[in-house]
Amino acid sequence: MFLRKLKLSTMITALVCLVVLVSLLITDILFNSTIKDTIEENLEERAIILSNIVARSDEVINGLKNEEHVDDIQEYANEILEATNVLYVVVMDMNGIRLSHPIPERIGGLYSTEDHKAVLHGKQYVSVSKGTMGNSLKAFTPIYDENKVQIGAVSVGISLERIDDAVNQGRKNILIATNFGLLVGIVCAYFVARFIKQILFGLEPLAIAKILEERNTMLQSVREGVIAVDQESKITLVNKSAKRIFKKAGLSKIPIGLSIHDYMPSFNVENVLKTGKSELDEEYTINGVSILLNKVPLIVNKEVVGAIATFRDKTEINQLAEQLTGVKAYAEALRAQSHEFMNKLHVILGMVRMGMYEQLTMFINTLVDHRNHEVGNVTKNIKDPALAGFIMGKLSYAREKKVDLSIEIETVLPEPKSLSATHEIITILGNLIDNAIEAMEDSTTKEIEVLLNYFHNSLKIIVTDTGPGISKDVTRHVFDKGFSTKGQNRGYGLYLIRQSVDRLGGEINVHTRLNNGTEFIVVVPFEMKKGDDAHDQSSNS
Repeated sequence: MFLRKLKLSTMITALVCLVVLVSLLITDILFNSTIKDTIEENLEERAIILSNIVARSDEVINGLKNEEHVDDIQEYANEILEATNVLYVVVMDMNGIRLSHPIPERIGGLYSTEDHKAVLHGKQYVSVSKGTMGNSLKAFTPIYDENKVQIGAVSVGISLERIDDAVNQGRKNILIATNFGLLVGIVCAYFVARFIKQILFGLEPLAIAKILEERNTMLQSVREGVIAVDQESKITLVNKSAKRIFKKAGLSKIPIGLSIHDYMPSFNVENVLKTGKSELDEEYTINGVSILLNKVPLIVNKEVVGAIATFRDKTEINQLAEQLTGVKAYAEALRAQSHEFMNKLHVILGMVRMGMYEQLTMFINTLVDHRNHEVGNVTKNIKDPALAGFIMGKLSYAREKKVDLSIEIETVLPEPKSLSATHEIITILGNLIDNAIEAMEDSTTKEIEVLLNYFHNSLKIIVTDTGPGISKDVTRHVFDKGFSTKGQNRGYGLYLIRQSVDRLGGEINVHTRLNNGTEFIVVVPFEMKKGDDAHDQSSNS
């Protein structure tokens, strides 16, 4: 919990310091175990080389062979000391008597330690021991004359304190470099932390984690499906609602990492990625599942880095809309019937007040006969009460609009198996009749013929009017959503008819001539309700 509350700059700086300190510790350990051995090896090699040089010098060989030149040995040894800065150069004869020494008073005495005896027997070696001048690394080399006869030995010593000084100096240099690197690392860490924080919009790690958790919770809780793609159109995010809709459409495979074109070929996001412009409220169908789709570009630093699509299953909403369309049609039919009934009541009331009882009797008889014929024809041949009531309402509405609407039912129309089929048929019939009435608004003759025929689980609907007809150019677009030749916010009636026909799995055709009316022919599957004997009646008709 403590680490989660730290600032990003503090965490990066602490990490850099920790890395540098660990590197220092490891370097120090490696230095102690390897560098010291390397320095000792170098010093041993240097001491042996110097001892070989001294052992082969003419001054030393002549001094050992002739007592007259013995002083030359000390003089030569001092020159070597000054030139090489070693601890001492001691030349001894075969008895171990010193013939040279950094301290002149010790010349003529025996060599102080016991490690010189092997060299008097012709062996060259290196040893470490404590002598009169402290701890030192010693290189012993025998001295031979021109006849290869050993006449003495030389010992070159290098102080071990110099080895420690060299190691300590190396440590000091490493420490200085480490401190400098630590300082540079802290400064760089500070600027890197500032740069990263700027990229992350000034947010600290805890805030970023919180925002990420909130984002995931929000994405998974919304009912809209959300899917995100990168610049290469590969899917990077899919929330639960989107997975549910995909599963409903038969796409059960997890799409993360897949190309959107492979997963849903017609789900086009190329335009959004290329132009950076949103595409809103597009209707899209995935294996029969209707969705309303919005595609928005994902822009970072004025560059399109991907796209996000949000969508919602519109199937249930469409079903509700269809039901509402049917309810609206029922309401309009009842309103027309009520209006027509009120008009007739006013006529009757006027005749009563004027005492025109004979005319009133004839008027009522005419209404009753007309009503009985109209109602009897519809109720006898249409077994679905909702559809029968709807047609009765449309007959009243047509009379109100001064249109002669005739309904011809060639065979008995049974009650459909599903209520949704009734809603679809009402949508088709209602919009066809309304469009025909509206099309004949300026016509002299206003007649509409509706033919209904049921045969072998198939319903045929033919609606013919005496309107002005439709041109060929317009005919190609009459079923497009929003297309209308009568202004904006229109053009949805025939679009809804096409939608209903498609949902029922039927077909629709248009036959029209300019100034000679229009005929719509709709054929849809129609499965009757079980137990209905209308099929037998239709067959006998």
